[in-house]
Amino acid sequence: MADRIKLLPEVVANQIAAGEVVNRPSSVVKEMMENAIDAGASTVTVNFCDGGRDLIQIVDDGCGMSPTDARMAFDRHATSKIASVDDIYKLHTFGFRGEALASIAAVAQVELKTRQASDEFGTQVFINGGEFDKQKPCGCSVGSQFFVRNLFYNVPARRRFMEKSTTLARQIRDEFERVALCNPQIAFKLFNNQAPIYDLDRTNLRGRIVDVVGKSIKNNLLEVSAETSLVKIEGFVGRPAAAKKSSYKQFLFVNGRYFKSPYFYKAVMKAYEKLIPAQTQPDIFLYLTIDPDRIDVNVHPQKTEVKFSDGEAIWQIINAAVRETLAKTGAVPLMDFDDEGAIDIPVAGQSSGRLYSEPKAASVEGYNPFREGYASSATAGRRSQADLSDFAGEYRAKPQREAYDLWPSDTLINAGSEEFAIVDSGDNFRDLMSAQPQSTHEEFEFVESDNAVQQQMEVGGEAQFEDIITLPETLAAARYRGRLVVVDLRRACERVSFEEYEAMLGGGSSVSQQLLFPERLVLSNDEVLLLKECLEDLSAIGFDLRVVDDCTVEMSGTPADMEGVEIDRLIYDVIHSIADGDSPVAVRRQRLAAMVAQRRAAAMRGVIGVEQTEVLLARLAKCENVSFAPSGKAIMVEISTGEIRSRLG
Repeated sequence: MADRIKLLPEVVANQIAAGEVVNRPSSVVKEMMENAIDAGASTVTVNFCDGGRDLIQIVDDGCGMSPTDARMAFDRHATSKIASVDDIYKLHTFGFRGEALASIAAVAQVELKTRQASDEFGTQVFINGGEFDKQKPCGCSVGSQFFVRNLFYNVPARRRFMEKSTTLARQIRDEFERVALCNPQIAFKLFNNQAPIYDLDRTNLRGRIVDVVGKSIKNNLLEVSAETSLVKIEGFVGRPAAAKKSSYKQFLFVNGRYFKSPYFYKAVMKAYEKLIPAQTQPDIFLYLTIDPDRIDVNVHPQKTEVKFSDGEAIWQIINAAVRETLAKTGAVPLMDFDDEGAIDIPVAGQSSGRLYSEPKAASVEGYNPFREGYASSATAGRRSQADLSDFAGEYRAKPQREAYDLWPSDTLINAGSEEFAIVDSGDNFRDLMSAQPQSTHEEFEFVESDNAVQQQMEVGGEAQFEDIITLPETLAAARYRGRLVVVDLRRACERVSFEEYEAMLGGGSSVSQQLLFPERLVLSNDEVLLLKECLEDLSAIGFDLRVVDDCTVEMSGTPADMEGVEIDRLIYDVIHSIADGDSPVAVRRQRLAAMVAQRRAAAMRGVIGVEQTEVLLARLAKCENVSFAPSGKAIMVEISTGEIRSRLG
């Protein structure tokens, strides 16, 4: 029987390896940037075109390579990072396997220009699909310049199923951010089709985080620092109040290398337990320094998984370090055993037999909070001020609050009777069965019922929300048309914003908030064409957009009160929503107004202030529809006296 096992040609082996090591353009950027860092570069520049399909250019000012090294660098398993097996267990460099350049050259057309400081001339090398083409002297600056063109040109199936250019560009940006965040001592630049995206100067760790993420995070960073014999931890975590459901940034690094670890993320989240709302996440930027002998980075070809020999102990250290940081800021109370300046509390004197008597409590005889004068504002107007003349010491009476009549006059609780009686004055609501099932929401359910209905308030004459009380989870209680209601402030904001945007699209005036630094959005040619169709409508509601070229849009302003909204994601969604060209203009504008209003409302977090709530509900009262949000969900629900009685039993 003939032998069936054959040795694969070098080119085929490299193409197979490329499927693991270089599975997308962002992998090329990551490997090349890490090579530049290993070469001692102080400045690294990255430029790509068409999401990295057509061109990926990496320029650094590192040590460069000799003519011989420039040729051997593309051979498989050729590396300057390790010399023996022992070096694998104490890695101090990013690259070590010698597979990256060989794999990249196997599936692309690669050009290299490099020169050492001691050489008068540089070297230029051409590799085409893994095959060496030519090598010649050239003039170039000290360092290395890599040009990776037509990625996967010789693997049509792989190139055909690559993702959209916008997705590839976002992946390259993510990899660039990860490398830049753990190397603040190096200057980085990122260009997309020659358009600048990042220009990061050399700075400290906090400065680099602010430069990458944005200035909005500057005041929300809490420093974490801990050093033990096992691991050194430094970095920053976000304030509990700044936790978000989306667009949060979470990064873990070990020895300058980014890695993913749900296990260690859980250690951080455990420290935030009961400090942040459910389904929210804090920002995390933690940098671990550990003996290379105690970790293994050669677990996955992408080198984003790291195994720790002391993972459980490091988990405890991370958790304790984050808890200590949160405690220092007052988010978690610390136990203080310092008795300096503490009040000396007298105790029983056992030696003399003398006992200190308890201080007498001051009281006001005849004070009855259940008098009629305290139950009804109709008869009392203001609460009578208690007589405090019998109290020892100097007191200043607080201003008395007006007694508000939260219920109509015919439903007041008779507090003077032995048993409370609540009189229902009738039902001015009509229940409308929802045409669509209501989705669950993290809000309070005051009355459990199997017959869930939406309630619509009757409209007749002007009505205002009165006696407003703010509640957690962006809720508020108020009196509306003589009834106690609970309002979902997010849905109220959605309704108010929707009608305002509709008015703007109909010819009204808009308010645009100008950005300090204009942002650039990378789009495909088709997406830019779609954007031009709705550019006028976007400008009408406050967006200041300018088409730079066929793939780039510059944004200089956004609608007011859009803090916390992912504007770039919103623009992408708007573009895709108008892809249906058969929709009438009125329908398209309505859809646009609803989408922007929904994103604006979703950005609301935590407990809304009383003043802000009052302004919002006053604007809601003037809306054409105060009962339902544009999505069809109920904005408010009545809490009737009957429901309260049923809960009280």
